[in-house]
Amino acid sequence: MEDITILVVDDEFRMRKLVKDFLIKENCNVLEAEDGEQSLEIFDSNKEKIKLILLDIMMPKLDGWSVLRQIRQQSKVPVIMLTARGEEQDELFGFELGVDEYISKPFSPKILIARIKAILNRTNDKQENNKSYGGIQIDTDGRTVSVDNKNIELSLREYELLKYLLDNENVALSRDKILNNVWNYDYYGDSRTIDSHIKKIRHKLGKKGKYIKTIRGIGYKFEVK
Repeated sequence: MEDITILVVDDEFRMRKLVKDFLIKENCNVLEAEDGEQSLEIFDSNKEKIKLILLDIMMPKLDGWSVLRQIRQQSKVPVIMLTARGEEQDELFGFELGVDEYISKPFSPKILIARIKAILNRTNDKQENNKSYGGIQIDTDGRTVSVDNKNIELSLREYELLKYLLDNENVALSRDKILNNVWNYDYYGDSRTIDSHIKKIRHKLGKKGKYIKTIRGIGYKFEVK
């Protein structure tokens, strides 16, 4: 977990120190907040680098539920709730709000570290299959494409063509190369079918369609500029 930034939110200083000490041993960077309002301020200033949040439920100013609601409006960062109650109804409520994991106090720091590692591994695996290119998001697991978080409908061939362009970002691809890799060698049509598909994809991407550049005399290139 080297260089992973984790936000620890708990109004108990001893609890924060205990967790922080164990995280530092794992070479993590730790940010701390002692109440809900402070946690949101710190998150807003560091949302690009925070990879996981440990969030207590019972806190002054804003409780954990309220903090979680506001975070989920803008981020899917993994959240582990720290709770002293451990009641089933509370846990169900938390999962509805977007909690990734629960740990009841008191807990073993070693178990906490193991769960953090498991969640980060799952998150990293998912991110590998969920990539964004200048506002165009592609989910290779679900075979879906969205533009600025709005799904667009693509045919299977359109999806495969766009994915090939994205996988080769900033590379000029000839029409023959596109035919061979997207339509495969058993395709006997001419390269004009590529131009037709590109036109449809550009239209569906809206303003993002400009990222598909025409390279005169060669073919196409996906480039975000």
